[in-house]
Amino acid sequence: MSLLAQKNPAPEAHTDSVAAFVPDQSRAERTTSYAVSDFPVPSGREEEWRFTPVDRIRALFAETPGSALRREESVPDGVTVSTVSTAEWQGSGAPKPADRAAVVAADQAESVTVIDVPAETELTEPVRLLLTGEGALAHGHTLVRVGNFAKATIVLRHEGDAQYSELLSVVVGDGADVTVVTVQEWADTALHLGQHDVVVGRDAKARHIAVTLGGGIVRLNTNASYAGPGGSFEALGVYFADSGQHQEHRLFVDHEAPHCRSNVEYKGALQGDSAHTVWVGDVLIRASAEGTDTYELNRNLILTDGARADSVPNLEIETGEIAGAGHASATGRFDDQQLFYLQARGIDEDTARRLVVRGFFASIVGRIGVPEVEEHLMAAIDRELEGTE
Repeated sequence: MSLLAQKNPAPEAHTDSVAAFVPDQSRAERTTSYAVSDFPVPSGREEEWRFTPVDRIRALFAETPGSALRREESVPDGVTVSTVSTAEWQGSGAPKPADRAAVVAADQAESVTVIDVPAETELTEPVRLLLTGEGALAHGHTLVRVGNFAKATIVLRHEGDAQYSELLSVVVGDGADVTVVTVQEWADTALHLGQHDVVVGRDAKARHIAVTLGGGIVRLNTNASYAGPGGSFEALGVYFADSGQHQEHRLFVDHEAPHCRSNVEYKGALQGDSAHTVWVGDVLIRASAEGTDTYELNRNLILTDGARADSVPNLEIETGEIAGAGHASATGRFDDQQLFYLQARGIDEDTARRLVVRGFFASIVGRIGVPEVEEHLMAAIDRELEGTE
């Protein structure tokens, strides 16, 4: 089913949702807390957990100490990596945990790892972190602080095998420009639940790019909020699910400050029996957020029978004084006409399929801005496509 909404100003406050006939609380009313006891263990009947196979991830809801993932880092000059106390993290401006897995990660992680980019620093190389699982239960808690008018790219890669919950907070200073790239290339047995929060400063620019190509279950919640007017947030995503994999990406953009912008664009491909992807995009425009301009888009390409993609865009608007708001969602099968067109020009079927899928993803991968990451991901997508032959 395709859902389309035009990018026009809303005439009045309203809620626009594919679940419009199902009573549900406003996103502004959902629980956030530092206390694990404020989040019951999910049963799967809750709105925010109804797509997730919760029976397979119960270990990540338990208050059980875990290890840290093995970490390798490449840090440009001027950037520091340290640890801080939980109290200092709570006073950093980072949002509170918003679900059971995130609060457990914050509570059970061995420490809070902090990456500091000083004010007015312009990095010419990305900050690179490689986190590798070794089959154990693990918790991660990371805070990225980007100073005023700084410019930086942070690349965070996950691989190996683990049962992993994480909380990642990115606090972007006024006038700063930051890109965070998170790549999930887990083993097929890995479990990964993550909450990624981005706080956009006054007149700052922030991009969050999520790439998920592996893992038995991967569920990422990406939340954006604004610390002042004039901020811009862009969320891009690429995911490719194979047989038996569950990949879930949830976005929440909370427009409270006036004259801010957001753009969300995610694309996914699925192949194989029981491959399942979920994309949920929530945008809240509060009464104080006059002049907001927002749009969200999700596209899914189903390559084989037996795969399922769920796509749920939502707009919740409390003021009519906005520049624009809209969403679009579509899920479809491989376009045989495109294959025929390419084959008619002498291209064999396997190569034609690769070209079509590569083109589907290239518009997002090409905007990552880190050449070696872009090349690596396109090669990984090619390897995923070998399973369709």
